Amino acid sequence: MRLLCVYCSSSRDLAPEYYAMAERVGREMVARGWGLVYGGGKAGLMGAVARGVKSVGGHVVGVIPEFMKVRELAYLDADELVTVETMAERKTAMIIRADGFLALPGGIGTLEEIAEVLTLRYLAQLDKPAVFYNQNGFYDDLLRFFERMQAERFRTSGMQGLYSVAATIEDIWANLDTPHSYEADTLWRAKN
Repeated sequence: MRLLCVYCSSSRDLAPEYYAMAERVGREMVARGWGLVYGGGKAGLMGAVARGVKSVGGHVVGVIPEFMKVRELAYLDADELVTVETMAERKTAMIIRADGFLALPGGIGTLEEIAEVLTLRYLAQLDKPAVFYNQNGFYDDLLRFFERMQAERFRTSGMQGLYSVAATIEDIWANLDTPHSYEADTLWRAKN
């Protein structure tokens, strides 16, 4: 079974439309043959995605640090709940298990996680698709920032090949099934 790593908010204070979207994404993942690997939480969009997957009989793999389990933040209905010690171990375990990555709206943790995936793709250490779901234009400013990084040569041209952007939930699946290719920076390859 293919596992989709979903990064998203754990906030309990979002507009209801975000939770509804996350649960729908979870249900549709299963319909398209994907299981879930994620941060193992029960709150926010994280919990909504996991519940959506489970509601239609899908497979959920949660990866959670021990300190979060102690705080009773774990989604105990996961099919597999992998306990790690650190946040870094959590990210690594999810990256290894995943066949693709999806960033739903989220905060600084979501940004940090998807940025690591993009960096690994940039350095030719990871060849798995990465998709931003840009619900309500949530990622517009970040995408403009990526354009500025490229325009001012902080990143090489072609950076958009590291990721896809889905404007609708339906677009997510097309982007995962036909991912952008990205050839690692030729200067970096020449030095190594």
